[in-house]
Amino acid sequence: MAQLLILTPAANEDVLPALSLLTHRVRVIPASPDQLVRAPEADLVFLDARTNLAGAKALAQILRTTGLSVPLILVVTEGGLTAVTSDWGVDDVILEQAGPAEIDARIRLALGRAQAAQPAERIQTSGVVIDEASYSAKVHGRTLDLTYKEFELLRFLAAHPSRVFTREQLLSEVWGYDYFGGTRTVDVHVRRLRAKLGDLDSLIGTVRNVGYRFNVHEEDEQDANVTAR
Repeated sequence: MAQLLILTPAANEDVLPALSLLTHRVRVIPASPDQLVRAPEADLVFLDARTNLAGAKALAQILRTTGLSVPLILVVTEGGLTAVTSDWGVDDVILEQAGPAEIDARIRLALGRAQAAQPAERIQTSGVVIDEASYSAKVHGRTLDLTYKEFELLRFLAAHPSRVFTREQLLSEVWGYDYFGGTRTVDVHVRRLRAKLGDLDSLIGTVRNVGYRFNVHEEDEQDANVTAR
């Protein structure tokens, strides 16, 4: 379920009637630059261009030049399709009479593309530095010689510090739903990962009868609390 924002000059009308049949959270605000200052956060923005193509184009360009980071989908009539070009800065277009299945598919595709386009993250915690761009991990500056699955397991656990995951959850998240091996493979990879972490092997903690978690050093928690303040 996504948080959606609709910008429209006709606030009392249903911009996409079939959207009400879906479970996404929707907010509607007037399509004017002054309203954007107080606009609520959203995962995706629909811009109503059904009645004012020129105004919608100008607003779309303002949104992009001011740093809109979420997908922008233009809602148009059949006749309005011919006016839309790449310089509008929108990610997709959709007809006002689109059905719920099409709307939901376009939302999922737009969010998926946006997520794939995000830069790779760099995780740094408890002496471990994980660089997703280069698929490398270091411990106190020493590069770890990890297999792909060992790296993915370390990255996943480090991205969710202190959270406990069952073996079944780790299989699903790291190996995927289509993996048919048993949970013992998780234990094997944890054992190998701990051996390669050396003195920091305790970072991968075992929660008896439950699973595993990434242990954050006490000083890291204190630093995080100071930063949060």
